[in-house]
Amino acid sequence: MSELVLVERPSSRVAHVVLNRPERRNALTGPLADQLAEALEQLHQDDDVTVIVLRGAGDAFCSGLDLKEFGKNPQPDWVAEFPAKWRRVHAQLFDSDRIVVGALQRAAVNGGAALALACDLLVAGDGSFLQVGEIQQGMAAPMNMAWLRLRYDEALAARLVLLGDRVPGPELERLGIAYQSVPGDQVLDAVDELTERLATHDPGGVRRIKTSLRRTIVTETAHDWFARSLRADPMPGNARPVAATDS
Repeated sequence: MSELVLVERPSSRVAHVVLNRPERRNALTGPLADQLAEALEQLHQDDDVTVIVLRGAGDAFCSGLDLKEFGKNPQPDWVAEFPAKWRRVHAQLFDSDRIVVGALQRAAVNGGAALALACDLLVAGDGSFLQVGEIQQGMAAPMNMAWLRLRYDEALAARLVLLGDRVPGPELERLGIAYQSVPGDQVLDAVDELTERLATHDPGGVRRIKTSLRRTIVTETAHDWFARSLRADPMPGNARPVAATDS
């Protein structure tokens, strides 16, 4: 099996989880979702890890679902199981008692946007953007909606999901979605600086605060939280990629 997700350990307390399909701008498939969930599960079994960084290989974060793979005839066996595979990834992030930092380079579109919104702290490039563009495809946006409902108010959620526009890095910072927006070639350096600071925190304290923070906001299990958002078919037959997936 090819390594669709890489795990890098710059220090004992920091782990980078890297989506590794740069030739497809790290677009999502069932096998990638499986490997991503497995990587997150393994890291959460390591008591030394305090900070998990999510980023993409190459110069992009994640361009969303790989509609070329989903649209193959015959369809890959994993297509029917993709919603469950994808929910497994997000359940890991929902239940995480580690600090999750996102490195948003170039683009986070649709499913990629959901991953970016799942991060506790997001560092964006000034020339990068986040786009919840499912409305332009006639699709539901269940995972994006789940994270927006958890973290932001209805007005901000409406701006993202009803317009479906690209929101650039500086605007993400102004809206409070990104912790920081920096020049594009400085994203990883800024992430390293942030994670070095976060890694100095006591691991036990991080876990207690992360758990308390989540349970102060919502008492539902990850399964119940996402089940309420997963009512639409995420891959209807007439879906087509938004421009961002090809740019």
